[in-house]
Amino acid sequence: MKKIGLALALLLGSRLPAADTSMPPVAQKFLAMFQDLRDARAQRDSHPRYVSFALSDGEISEYMRYALRTTPRPGVDSVTVKIFPQNYISTFTVVDFDAIERWKPGTIPALLRPILRGKQSIWVDYRFAAANSKITFSVEKAYYDKLWLPALFVGKVIRIVAARQPEHYDTSKPLALPFGLRQAWTENHIVKGNN
Repeated sequence: MKKIGLALALLLGSRLPAADTSMPPVAQKFLAMFQDLRDARAQRDSHPRYVSFALSDGEISEYMRYALRTTPRPGVDSVTVKIFPQNYISTFTVVDFDAIERWKPGTIPALLRPILRGKQSIWVDYRFAAANSKITFSVEKAYYDKLWLPALFVGKVIRIVAARQPEHYDTSKPLALPFGLRQAWTENHIVKGNN
């Protein structure tokens, strides 16, 4: 869930078809950016080319709505992102806790099972570090409604959901940034990056 905001938007890019005019403009923008980064990576030895991007939290949230509708993800129904300076991301995610419990029984502590069942919205704030083509993150805080959720529990849920994706992400280790990206960082309401 944490990574799902920034990184899933980037990582999903390789799983979607090429842009066409029936796509919303934000999807066309993302897919064109992904293709530009792919082309730059393919040409890096013969014609090195620098590619950078800047995306607003509104664009990322809109793209996530499109991407999840086009390519549904196990355990995740929706993601809304807010971006703050110093690599701080806040996400509001609808998670299928019944699926998580089916995938790995006992994940949801007995005390939380009466409320964390079915599809529920949770708020997770995290901080990431992205450099040298790798990204890592840590949960800063998480809540279901006004109930604080332990970071260790939220991290475990994220690992389970990430492992169920077609790409089988292992969030316990640094993840490779896609498309030859070397770094990413945030400013107020904007994420930036380059190859």
